[in-house]
Amino acid sequence: MLRRLFPHPLMSLLLFVTWMLLVNQFKIGSMVMALILAIIIPMLTAPYWPNRPPLKHVPRFAAYVLLVMWDIVKANIQVARIVLFMRNENIRSGWIAVPIELKTPEAITILAGTITMTPGTVTSDMSSCGRVLLIHALHAPDPDSIIRDIKTRYEARLKRIFE
Repeated sequence: MLRRLFPHPLMSLLLFVTWMLLVNQFKIGSMVMALILAIIIPMLTAPYWPNRPPLKHVPRFAAYVLLVMWDIVKANIQVARIVLFMRNENIRSGWIAVPIELKTPEAITILAGTITMTPGTVTSDMSSCGRVLLIHALHAPDPDSIIRDIKTRYEARLKRIFE
């Protein structure tokens, strides 16, 4: 019974917490709405996510989230420096093809989302074979170092978490 009501318990918890943070008030009406969303959205999306991978390494995933949050803060500072202090002709923006070794769709999605959430980079496409991400970087004087950073900082951790 409980599994039918909460087919994706972590998603339900995340939706509940997100809603409460969005409304920014701890009232009974807000809690009821958060609970309704936390029940209905996972129930509606459960048929489209039948073989979700089990999250076996919760501490590693939590460490990954903290790392990404720290990188977002650092990237915001770097982007502000680029925008405010670099001359336009010195900015070397460009497209970078990043080969990936991840196999699970969830891990690839998290990697692409991580790249997009980090200011200064955005994931814009994935190859048809699913083995290369196309990324645009605001300032990429050394594309190989960006590829190396993505693979060692994010992809390697996601491989340990999901595969």
